[in-house]
Amino acid sequence: MSKTDIRSLSLDQIKKFFLENGHQEYRADQVYSWLWEKSVLNFEQMTNLSKSIRAILKENFVINHIKVETIQKSKDGTIKNAVKLFDDLLVECVLIPTKNRITACISSQVGCSLNCKFCATSKLKRMRNLNPDEIYDQVALISDQSRDYYNRPLTNIVFMGMGEPLMNYNNVIQSIKMITSKKGLGMSPRRIVVSTSGIPKMIKKMADENVKFKLAVSLHSAIDDVRTSIMPFNEKLKLSELKLALQYWYSKTKRIITYEYVIWKGINDTIEDAKALVDFCKFAPSKVNIIQYNSIDNDEFIQASKSNIDLYQNILEKNNINVTVRKSRGQDIDAACGQLANKPS
Repeated sequence: MSKTDIRSLSLDQIKKFFLENGHQEYRADQVYSWLWEKSVLNFEQMTNLSKSIRAILKENFVINHIKVETIQKSKDGTIKNAVKLFDDLLVECVLIPTKNRITACISSQVGCSLNCKFCATSKLKRMRNLNPDEIYDQVALISDQSRDYYNRPLTNIVFMGMGEPLMNYNNVIQSIKMITSKKGLGMSPRRIVVSTSGIPKMIKKMADENVKFKLAVSLHSAIDDVRTSIMPFNEKLKLSELKLALQYWYSKTKRIITYEYVIWKGINDTIEDAKALVDFCKFAPSKVNIIQYNSIDNDEFIQASKSNIDLYQNILEKNNINVTVRKSRGQDIDAACGQLANKPS
């Protein structure tokens, strides 16, 4: 029989294990600290435990820690990691350094549940959801790399890697609880952004659960027909449903909504497209990040001209909507937004 991954157990369950095996329950606190605060790879590293306790742990449990398969470093300092999971599947996570922050871009699924045509990850079959510890490990890995490569702490986390986070809701939420826990990495939830393509039911669920992290929506068009043409799942999850969910989110949380938006030539680069975005944004305080398109070798999608991007920016600003035009990082190693697809290095 395969052994249980000890990180799938709660602290209370580990305490119960120790009591049932004739050991004091404070040993569970020691183990828990090694597993989450220190992110150890094996039981032998738990040096404040006796050999006999380490032996009983090895007899009953495993630690299915991620393993770094390859590391690529961009000319702009971005670092992309391909990490192997316990079942030999691969996902990618990225360290993104800028002057004032270091951000970890984290994956939540092997492949993706959705079918956005402009995203390389959507070309992969969704194999499975990541477990909470597999998500956590990515953050711990990049936190270590941040100090090793840049002598600076990790400051921010974005769930913008492979997969749709809200289609792996429970595991993502559990991972964030551990990432923000004092018994884990102790990061502030306000430094975490969960980016979704828009799953109305789950956005409402997050609002009801009063989560403290920030929400970003990968929007790309505020016109149903256009959005469906590039994000086919929109046929079932219409913009009207998404808007209602976001209105609910704001009514419950009073937190600003960020829209991620790519402008493509001949797809969504007209005045009508920009005005539709303005209308969509007006129901609640929001900001728009206009993101540079990162090619995935698909001739259908071409970055809009600078004049059309300027047009969008001007229309948004005239309507008092906060807008930022962002340049992508890590393009030369396929580490930018939309490019994560486990390509060979």
